[in-house]
Amino acid sequence: MTQRVLTTESGAPVADNQNSATAGVGGPILLQDGHLLEKLARFNRERIPERVVHARGSGAYGYFEVTDDVTGFTRADFLSEVGRRTESFIRFSTVADSLGGADAVRDPRGFALKFYTDEGNYDLVGNNTPVFFIKDPVKFPDFIHSQKRDPFTGRQEPDNVWDFWAHAPEATHQVTWLMGDRGIPASYRHMNGYGSHTYQWTNAAGEAFFVKYHFKTNQGVRSLSAGQAAELVGKDASSHQTDLLQAIERGMNPSWTLHVQVMPAADAADYRFNPFDLTKVWPHSDYPLRRVGRLVLDRNPDNVFAEVEQAAFSPNNFVPGIGPSPDKMLQGRLFAYADAHRYRLGVNHTQLPVNAPRTAVVDNYGRDGLHATRHGARHDKNYEPNSYAGPAQTDAAHSAPLAVQGWTGTHQAPAHAKDDDFFQAGELYRLMSDDEKGRLVANIAGGLSQVTRDDVIEKNLAHFHAADAEYGRRVEEAVHALRED
Repeated sequence: MTQRVLTTESGAPVADNQNSATAGVGGPILLQDGHLLEKLARFNRERIPERVVHARGSGAYGYFEVTDDVTGFTRADFLSEVGRRTESFIRFSTVADSLGGADAVRDPRGFALKFYTDEGNYDLVGNNTPVFFIKDPVKFPDFIHSQKRDPFTGRQEPDNVWDFWAHAPEATHQVTWLMGDRGIPASYRHMNGYGSHTYQWTNAAGEAFFVKYHFKTNQGVRSLSAGQAAELVGKDASSHQTDLLQAIERGMNPSWTLHVQVMPAADAADYRFNPFDLTKVWPHSDYPLRRVGRLVLDRNPDNVFAEVEQAAFSPNNFVPGIGPSPDKMLQGRLFAYADAHRYRLGVNHTQLPVNAPRTAVVDNYGRDGLHATRHGARHDKNYEPNSYAGPAQTDAAHSAPLAVQGWTGTHQAPAHAKDDDFFQAGELYRLMSDDEKGRLVANIAGGLSQVTRDDVIEKNLAHFHAADAEYGRRVEEAVHALRED
């Protein structure tokens, strides 16, 4: 086997990688040692800004295979034929902690998918819960600030976490999910994934439907208790990364079955609660799950930084047949995700291999910028319209238009007959077994009892009482017992 030659960034061979050039034996280092300067300068720049949220993550490649005909609902090409496979990349993540945090913590999990379709990349950005804490993006920076490290103490503060929730009654449903048994997944393989938001599908006839995505794990749902998680973190802070890596290396390729709930667009206006409210689910009795296909992960990245840390997902990356809904949180994320990547990775982050389309041709008038590698053909113009043979628009909208009406301004969402911040949280509590309820109450009380302000505690207790009388009573009793100890 031929010996590989160590080179500089410009490709010149390196003569000595063990000793710096000096002015005589034992003398000071010389500025002319270009190899040394290049190594130190590059080392100083190896890190890029980490994600503000979803900083700690793991990823894998695989494929999505269509198993059921959904052409009556969408004209998306990659979903057009049973048996069709599309290369995919997924990034799992925690939400609140930094890049150096542990995997086995009580936190929602990101479930971000990139489908490399023939019509361009389709990004589906979701979580392992079907709901979220808030329903308006103007509250998102404040929410994340409350969950992150306090600017004075430098640590996550129960006072901040519960104070925000005390002033956000709509968070009660997600708090019930988070503090329940599924709040700490045993691994990324053993949790479900959800699109969470409401999206729009449009079929070939132009008919519009609103949909929610459900990826059901084929490994079975498994979770950890708080004690099991603490023990696992002490043994391997990267436990979920380890599990995913080793499972795929052993050929135990994890998979999920995708189902969707489909709502005819005409149903939305008169549905009993706002179908675009991210803090609510659609009951399956109203809109049952329809199977679409399966996602299989079968290849680990070769380089975690290049392919996981630099992976960029934006819910604004749609393909024909799929589009947005009036979901306010989704509308905010259509901007925020892509903007975060432009900051972290640069305006040309879509040219990085993990983010670049596989088979679709990228042909537009975007030019230049940091790390530009795509320049177009010789003599191509960089403006449009033009009199030359440049790319032209198709005039075919990806999805049906969304109806708007009334005056512009800062409005609350339109009222529906049964809009309520607490009912679905109570429904979730009542679905739990006695043991599950006991663990949920203990988890909530363990955090809420650490809050120093009585008024914050009382506001949160009022939310649980409003969700279910027994739920509220048990949490209140548990909190008071812990505070009296």
